[in-house]
Amino acid sequence: MKLFKRPALTGVDSEAALAEARKLIARRVDQPARRAFLQRSLTMGGLSLLSGCSITDNETVDAALTRISRLNDTVQGWIFDPNRLAPTYPDSMITRPFPFNAYYGEDEVRVIEEAGYKLEVTGMVADKRSWTLAELRAMPQEDQVTRHICVEGWSAIGKWGGVRFADFLRRIGADTSAKYVGFKCADDYYTSIDMPTALHPQTLLTLTYDSQPLPPKYGFPMKLRMPTKLGYKNPKHIKAIFVTNTYPGGYWEDQGYNWFGGS
Repeated sequence: MKLFKRPALTGVDSEAALAEARKLIARRVDQPARRAFLQRSLTMGGLSLLSGCSITDNETVDAALTRISRLNDTVQGWIFDPNRLAPTYPDSMITRPFPFNAYYGEDEVRVIEEAGYKLEVTGMVADKRSWTLAELRAMPQEDQVTRHICVEGWSAIGKWGGVRFADFLRRIGADTSAKYVGFKCADDYYTSIDMPTALHPQTLLTLTYDSQPLPPKYGFPMKLRMPTKLGYKNPKHIKAIFVTNTYPGGYWEDQGYNWFGGS
């Protein structure tokens, strides 16, 4: 089998080329968080995807940035170690108050009533019945104090408690050879993750924060907490989970953010 390589960018001042590309991103990407993410992650290897194209053309830049992001997804998936644990911390290091973060303001936090709430489960699973919070609370629970890392550049340490997500997936008979687990949320957010991250021992279906029922601003009735992922990959107010081999995308991912989102 022959391996074909993209032509190298010869005769190019790499630092100057990257600086110019980052300036183009700044002018063409409106959202500050996405702009900063793309500027930080751009490398000469990524810039080489533009070889033979005009980096002053909007459509070319957008297409190339999408290819860079998908390449990043693939590479992060290759190097992800499902057995490597993220650092944990003592309670004394918890950030108080823990910051609120969402695509809307704190005064717009969704308030979901526990009465009548059920978690919908669909897709490649054996048991498609819905789950109540009481049933989830009856499963073995564990706590973790881990660092939340935001794509905007800040981080905070919080204490999360709940059901190990791998245990829940096995309880519902999920096909763990499937590629994706997707989430739909009561605040209209949605995202998806790779199965190895779903099965990671620190991925929690979170029901509590700091040993108390999960507050609305942190995602009541439940949040998926993954210390191996950036913050935007951690959905709140989850109302439905599905297992699939069809790429589900995500709220920010469909707007150009990196899908794998490893921290």
